[in-house]
Amino acid sequence: MKNKEKILKLIKKKGMVTASDVEKEGLNRNIIYQMCNEGLLVRQNRGLYSVPNAEFSEHLSLIEVSKMSPDSIICLVSALSFHGITTQLPHEVWIAVKRGSWVPKYDFPHVNVTVVSGRAFDFGIEEHKINGVQIKVYNIAKTVADGFKFRNKIGLDVAIEALKETVIARKTTVDEIMKAAEICRVGSVIRPYLEAIL
Repeated sequence: MKNKEKILKLIKKKGMVTASDVEKEGLNRNIIYQMCNEGLLVRQNRGLYSVPNAEFSEHLSLIEVSKMSPDSIICLVSALSFHGITTQLPHEVWIAVKRGSWVPKYDFPHVNVTVVSGRAFDFGIEEHKINGVQIKVYNIAKTVADGFKFRNKIGLDVAIEALKETVIARKTTVDEIMKAAEICRVGSVIRPYLEAIL
């Protein structure tokens, strides 16, 4: 029972656990499967477990993907939605991964992977804790700049809407947006839209 209590304590701390989380604590991963059979744990996704009836926020998909792919960053439509600067409802989780990174297979939710390299990958990362799980998401300025960089993926109208909402609601500064735009190499693309809003 002591090992099961350790796992339950770990879940209380982290929100969800993977088999590797349990092994890092020096415990056998088979205890997880035993606890699932006993109804003490439920499988949320491939290799991801929580307690039954755990209360998760509307960001459950972001939590699941962040746990399964800890090196990824929530981006584009998912980040726009997280920051409240779009009317779009993402039907999949959008993540950025560094070129050459391994991406796990997801049973659910659907995941849209964008490969990013260099400074554009590392710039503007924020960490947020949701239901005890740490997630990484691009900040508002970087998310707006990414919208223009990947406008062929998400649609120019979505990028413009996010830019307008951000500027009008003063969610970040124009300087921050332009700094992110220069790093994403879309400064000349975003400038005319920004000037039209101001």
